[in-house]
Order: sequence, then C-alpha cells, then structure tokens
Amino acid sequence: MKPLSRIAEAQLIARCVVADDRDAFGRLVENYQPGLRRFLLNLAGDADLADDLAQDSFIKAYLSIRSFRGVSMFKTWLWRIAYNEFLNYTRKMHDVRADFDENPVESDITDTAASLEAKMDVTTLLESLPVNQRTAVLLFYLDDRPIKEIAKIMQVEEGTVKSLLSRARQKMKEID
Repeated sequence: MKPLSRIAEAQLIARCVVADDRDAFGRLVENYQPGLRRFLLNLAGDADLADDLAQDSFIKAYLSIRSFRGVSMFKTWLWRIAYNEFLNYTRKMHDVRADFDENPVESDITDTAASLEAKMDVTTLLESLPVNQRTAVLLFYLDDRPIKEIAKIMQVEEGTVKSLLSRARQKMKEID
C-alpha cells in the first residue's frame, strides 16, 4: 500500500472528526499498523503483546481523535499513544509481579552466559536497556526518527533524548 500524503492524511482525520467516518480511520490503521506493530514488537519483545498493544493504541486513537490538534504529525501522536500503552502495561505487570513475588530476582547482564547471549542476539541487547533508552534507540535507529520527534513521542526534552541515546550506546559497548 502506498503511504499517505500529508494532505490525504489530514482529509482522513477530518472525516473521522467531522463525520465519525470509520472507513477513514480504517485507512489510517492500514497505513500505520505495520510500523506501529514493528515498534511495539521491538519494544515489548513479544508478537502477541505487540498486537494487543497496537490494537489498544488504535482504539484509544479512534476514541480521542477529536483531541488531535495537528501540532505534531499524526504518526507522532499515534506513537505517543502506543508508547503510553506500553508503559501502562509494564507498570501493571510490575505491580502484578510484586504482588506474587516477595523476593524478586534481578537479572544481571554481566553474567557470562547472558553476556555471550547478548553478543549474539540484538533483541537481548535491546532488552537489557531500560525502557526509556530502548525506546529512544528504536525510534532513532530503527524508525529513523529525528531527535525532535522522539522528544515529542517520549514527552521529554531533546537534550534528554540525546542523553538517553548516549547512555544506551555506552551500555551496549560495555556489553559488547
């Protein structure tokens, strides 16, 4: 499918807002679903979870499309919703695990076996990063997003994004 132009995208959004046009929103979903699912898969490391989070993100976007002001690109707004869904999921899972596990065991990537595995597997390497660093790395290197846009998605300052990328590179060098 051919990517939407900014004008076509704006027209679809307008149809969603004015006429509650579900077909128009369906076109937006078709356009952005592969990239959003890839982002969430890389972030979560689980295809089923990525699909669920993507679906939840599109539902939230549809329900709140009237709040989209067009200050940023629709894609940036949608990725922000998806990132929030991922953060909410991880918080909820952390709370659930804390309820069931009185003595949580922290994994130590410096362990020789884990270190070897990280060298061979990029996914493991990314998973070793804190969520905010992993998100910045995925958006910058895999989605080829500019720092300014990453800052909007993550709702942080541009300098913070640069710092996150720098720390992530440093940590990956140490593991490598």
